[in-house]
Amino acid sequence: MSETSIPNLLAHLPQSLDEVTIVNPSTGKKIYDLPQLSVNQIVKAIADARLAQPAWAKVSVKERAKALYRLHDLMLKNQDNLMDLLQLETGKSRAHAFEELAGSLGSARYFAKTAPKTLKTQKTIAGVPLLTQSYVMYSPVGVVGIITPWNYPLALQMLDVLPALAAGNTVVQKADNQTSLVSLYARQLAIEAGIPESAWTIVVGDGATVGNAITDSVDFVAFTGSTNTGRTVAERAAKRLIGYSLELGGKNPMIVLPGAKLGDAAEKAIAGAFGNSGQLCVSIERVYVPNSVKADFERELAERVTSMTVGNSNDFAMDMGTLTGLNQLNRMQDFVSDAVSKGAKVLAGAKALPELGPYFYAPTVLTDIKEDMRLSRQEVFGPLISVVGYDTIDQAVELANDTEYGLNASVVGPTNLAKQVAGRIMAGSVNVNEGFRASMASIDSPMGGMKQSGVGRRNGKNGILRFTESRTVGVSTGLLEFPSRARQYNLMAPLMNALAKVMKKL
Repeated sequence: MSETSIPNLLAHLPQSLDEVTIVNPSTGKKIYDLPQLSVNQIVKAIADARLAQPAWAKVSVKERAKALYRLHDLMLKNQDNLMDLLQLETGKSRAHAFEELAGSLGSARYFAKTAPKTLKTQKTIAGVPLLTQSYVMYSPVGVVGIITPWNYPLALQMLDVLPALAAGNTVVQKADNQTSLVSLYARQLAIEAGIPESAWTIVVGDGATVGNAITDSVDFVAFTGSTNTGRTVAERAAKRLIGYSLELGGKNPMIVLPGAKLGDAAEKAIAGAFGNSGQLCVSIERVYVPNSVKADFERELAERVTSMTVGNSNDFAMDMGTLTGLNQLNRMQDFVSDAVSKGAKVLAGAKALPELGPYFYAPTVLTDIKEDMRLSRQEVFGPLISVVGYDTIDQAVELANDTEYGLNASVVGPTNLAKQVAGRIMAGSVNVNEGFRASMASIDSPMGGMKQSGVGRRNGKNGILRFTESRTVGVSTGLLEFPSRARQYNLMAPLMNALAKVMKKL
């Protein structure tokens, strides 16, 4: 996508005297200046969305679904532009940009296909057969606030914005400053597909300022980001008694089982850990390996990681791109230096690559991990794998579960045994013989975290229904009047008791 198109995208944002400079993380060079909106501008955007919501809700679910199908086709047609923007703003490799695009297309297809059936009035089991009928109807909550992060701006946008729109809500999305262009371009395609401009508004600005203003004014908020910020969102939403869903941090383990092929396990660890340079909530950070083969696995993993290609390329030449900013680089360096100073052994990487660009960092493997190292408990969110040995599978499961997080996990080895072990891991998604893509690719499956990794689930039917209010409608058929006086209850009681016995058998 030509940089001459950038002003056209930014023109969709309200004007502001305050601006921040956005740089290309692969080169460190300025891309553009981004307006920073005020609280008053956010409140106005939400008020406008509230005025527009009834008209959008009156559009039939089938028509809304058709718009999502058209958006799917437009994203497919303009995939090079989308991937160009993803690489420009995040610095990820072309391969990982394509992976994100594929997930976004899957979201559009899934919600377009399932929305009409999911939102249709559902007949439920009547409490008194023949005498009553009961139904559940679904109505949009109103204005949905969606706060998306910078690491997967397109995919996470589509997983939240599209089901909210399909349910008949209007959306006010807070896009991260670093990745506003890809969000604005996706919205532009959505408008071309037939979604009204007023149904989907994008705002930008200081994270806390804009995020709090959204949470304090919308009818439901969906947040993806850190656990600490998620707590703040939950507290503010709870005070207003509005619904919310949170997809938060992770410290995701991989268990390599006895009998696993070490080369395959090492390759799966690489795929699970270094996607988007490890800047992924579900990426693998901890790998547990039987002590009997730990040295062999470490050698295999180190050789494969060292052979990875790292750099900036608009084709599929590079296995990994750059970190997305200085904060990420400093964070990675701090974790590694802390671990090494406390005795960790470097098997691969553990160094910045300034010759490639300002924020590049080599994919890293560490071993001899101790409990007092920061990386043993805290989420790194960078290209780092720590290897730890175990003696029994029970011990491996205990180690995998010994964390405040529970977002994603992986088990590698003989399939039947791996599935049994997967059922013992406290995580919202567990992948067998894969890092994270087997579960993430299934948009029909709920996705979210246990423990401190989140509240609620995106994807699946709940991915749409979380943005609705359910209404139960009970109907008396009129075949027999319900009692209103004591003598009527006395006459009907034997009949109801007999009916209870029949219903139990049925």
